[in-house]
Amino acid sequence: MDIEMWIRALKAARSGADVSQEGLAALIKWSPSTVAAIETGRRRPTMEFAVAADQALGTGGLLASLIKKDEERSGPTSFEPWPGYEQRANRLCNFEPCLVPGLLQTEEYARAVFSAGGLYNSDRVEELVSFRMSRQRLFHRDDAPECVFVIDESALQRRVGGPAVMDRQLGHLLESAELPQVRLHILPLEVGAHPSMGGGFALAQLPGDDRLLCLDNAARGQIADYPEWISWVQRKWERLLAESLGASASIEVINKLRVTS
Repeated sequence: MDIEMWIRALKAARSGADVSQEGLAALIKWSPSTVAAIETGRRRPTMEFAVAADQALGTGGLLASLIKKDEERSGPTSFEPWPGYEQRANRLCNFEPCLVPGLLQTEEYARAVFSAGGLYNSDRVEELVSFRMSRQRLFHRDDAPECVFVIDESALQRRVGGPAVMDRQLGHLLESAELPQVRLHILPLEVGAHPSMGGGFALAQLPGDDRLLCLDNAARGQIADYPEWISWVQRKWERLLAESLGASASIEVINKLRVTS
């Protein structure tokens, strides 16, 4: 998407409606810092932001339509622009109830995930796999962020791609847990009901104490910076982490699930 053109459209709509940046932030209930970051190109606009701005400024859906057109002709968008935030983050916290987190997936595990159900053709599957693997480059940065993962034990018992693929994936988790910037915790089945049974999420701590939230759903990843949402999910995260196994105990669980050692 031509970000500069989109920003010009936003500014023109805001000017035409005689609404300041702070006024727009108040109308759509997003933080003023986010509106400013989007208008200066430091943050990519999301569909949620565009829809809210369209409604507040009476654009007739212009801003959202520009993003939609871009998504229809571009590559995978489920987590865009989340990878950009991952790369900028100082700290990432990720909970997954059903599968191995994308940042920790092997290529063949990711391929099995995207191939499930036959929803994508082979070219699209490979595009999605490549996109997912590219996100893992952040582990090799000199200033790699601290990454804390909580994975539901049931996700490790599901044989995604078959026993051999899953066994190699478990081995990859063990290798990833040895990285100095990675903390890996397993939420054991014995916990029973927990605060985030409705889905996974990721929290990113960005420079300047800015925080973002990415929520999983069936259609796409939803990115938000609503303070009340982040505060609520942070509370869930703290409880999940408290109920999870420590690092050593988590490694033992993974080792027990492996076919080979």
